[in-house]
This record gives sequence, C-alpha cells and structure tokens, in this order.
Amino acid sequence: MSGPLKGIRILDTTSLFPGPYGMRLLADYGAEVIKVEYKGKPDLSRYLPPFVKKGKKKKGKWSFFYHYLNRNKKNLSLNLRKPDGLKVFKELTKISDAIVVQFRPGVVEKLGIDYESMKEINPKIIYCSITGYGETGPYKYYPGHDLNYISVAGLGSLNRKTSSDDPILPGLQLADIVGGGLYSVIAILMAIIARENTGKGQFIDMSMTDGAFSLLAMPLGQYLAGGEEWKPVIEEMTLTGGTPSYQIFKTKDEKFLAVGALEPKFHNKLYKELSIDRNKLDKENVSIKDALEKTFKTKTQSEWVEELIDKDVCVTALHEIEEVPDNPQIRARNLIIEVETGDGIVKQLGFPIKFSNTKPNTPTGAAMKIGEHSKEILRDLLGYSEEKIKSLKKKNVI
Repeated sequence: MSGPLKGIRILDTTSLFPGPYGMRLLADYGAEVIKVEYKGKPDLSRYLPPFVKKGKKKKGKWSFFYHYLNRNKKNLSLNLRKPDGLKVFKELTKISDAIVVQFRPGVVEKLGIDYESMKEINPKIIYCSITGYGETGPYKYYPGHDLNYISVAGLGSLNRKTSSDDPILPGLQLADIVGGGLYSVIAILMAIIARENTGKGQFIDMSMTDGAFSLLAMPLGQYLAGGEEWKPVIEEMTLTGGTPSYQIFKTKDEKFLAVGALEPKFHNKLYKELSIDRNKLDKENVSIKDALEKTFKTKTQSEWVEELIDKDVCVTALHEIEEVPDNPQIRARNLIIEVETGDGIVKQLGFPIKFSNTKPNTPTGAAMKIGEHSKEILRDLLGYSEEKIKSLKKKNVI
C-alpha cells in the first residue's frame, strides 16, 4: 500500500453505490479497505451491466461498476449471522480504524455489529453509518434510493428547464455519490483527526438526504433570504437560466457550447469577441440571450471552440459522454486509466486528486471471487492457522 492514507484500516460492509464509492476513494489513496461480503448475499453491483470484456467478440461477465467501485480493496467472505463470523468481525474491529455500514436503522443491532457493541471492543473505533434518511426523524425506517433522497431534500425539483416543466430523472446520483460516498470519506477523516486530539473514536450518522440537502446553498439560500413571499423560479435564478451569458447554446452542427461568462470581465469580453453591441440590441428590443443564440448557430461547435477557447471568455464544448475520453484536457490529467482486472485490461476513471509527494495506489482490479483475500486476512492479521481457516470454510463462515 502507498498513498497518504497508508496505515489506515477500514472494515467496509457496504454494497451497491454509496459506501463502495467512498471507500474506493480511501483505498485508492492508500487505506487498507477490507470489503466484507458473503457468498450467500453478494454485493448486487456484481451483476449490474455493462460487463468487462476480454475482447470485442468475448462476452463479459464482470461488472464494470463492481470493478470500479471496489478496486484496490481486499475481499473477505464472512457470514455475520454465524457466531464464528461475528467473532472474526470483532477481532478485526480490535485492529481497525473505522467500520462503515449501510443498513437501515436497527439492522446492525440484530447482526450484533452495532456501534455500542464495537465500541466496547475498541473505544477508538470510528463507526460510520450511511442511511437514506439518518438515525432520527419520522423517515428513519423508510426504504429508498437516490431518487427518493434528492426529492425529499429538494434537489429533485431542480431537474427541469423551467419552473412550469415537469421534473425529470437526474443524470447523476448526487445523494449516493455526495451524501453516501464523499461526505462519509470527509467524516471518517475528520473523525480520525479528532481521535488524534481526544484519543476516542465516535459514531457518524451520515444521512444521504442530509448530504443532498447541503448542496442547496444557492437555490434554497435565495429562498430563505427572500422570505416567504419569494418563490424560486428556476429560469430566473442566476445559475439556472437567469443570466444570458451563463447558458448552453446550440451550434450550427446541432451540438452545444457551454458558455459560463458570468462576471462582467468575462461577458464584456465575450460580447466584444462576438461583435455584440448591447446598446444596439436595446434599441432594437432584442435580448442578449436571443442575440447569443442567433450568433452561435452561425458556426459549428469545433469552430467556436477553436475561436474562443483561448480568449478568456469561459466558453467550452459541451461533450457527450462518448466524446469525453478524447478531450485533450482529460487525457493530460490522466483521468482515464487502464486496470488489470484478472479477466483482461479495462479502462476506468482515474484519480481526481493530485498530491506532490504522496501517490495513489497502483490500481488493481476488484476481487472477482467473494473471499479472494479471506485466507490472507485471517492468517496475516489475526494469526489464524491453516486448520482453523479450513474449519471456518467448512462451516460456511467464510
């Protein structure tokens, strides 16, 4: 292991997207993340398409999502419903820095891996519980997914072009990624720093709804500042349609430009580059937005990018997903990497954080077999003998 988090050990019992996304980030940057999974109840992300292929004519059988979300982690097969499985988990708790769970409130108590029980074993343990709605409140026991959490938080209402349009499904899972993934990483690292000062671990109540809600700084902030008489109108708000020079415009070839000329120093220069005279527009009763729309339709996307990209006016191409890998900036930042999966090399998203002195782990593929590292973990970390490991396997504990 290398990276700035070398020496940190995490017990990761999470599955699907939220927890695995965050714990993958910790693993990428040097933490020893032990993914606890059991063959009787595997992580469902193993079965989500698309699947990794060895070649164009080969049929893939390993999920891209599982590989990406669980790379650089060790995989321990462990049946927590068996006494010996719970014993193994408790022994690992003694030598770990943090436990991450992703169950509805009440489940960990039934399994015997709740915070109070783990704290008795290791008072310094940091216990991060990722839930949809949090450990308190009337929704605490309700099931849900990202769409539910962003909708309760208010983000769902922003997924439309104008306030009169019906909301649409979001393109990204913000509650999962931010509320469940990134905020959990931040919380765990903050708790580790706090432990350095206090010598004690603590419980982290990480609600995905809370995380999504925190992203409403601009729209909800404007509403709260404006009082009850002010109602947010999406197309009139500064960053969602109310600024003519902060828009998406269609080009001659039916592609799009992202124009982010928000401040006067940018939009004044943009208008000058495009020969747009605002005084003349006022006299002709033509809006700046209409003038920009008409102007950008006179050339192709690539022509506009070539003309404006270096003019200090905040204009870029709006890329379709399939175009992103070929963008020179993406390539220059090594944001797409090749990872050996054990079933061939696959391209994955790279590392978003660049350090000058500490490097991320060399990416390794996720464990394709449940329990791929069970023997190594039990032997090297807990000192189990070959006979004891074989016995646990025979009893379907691992």
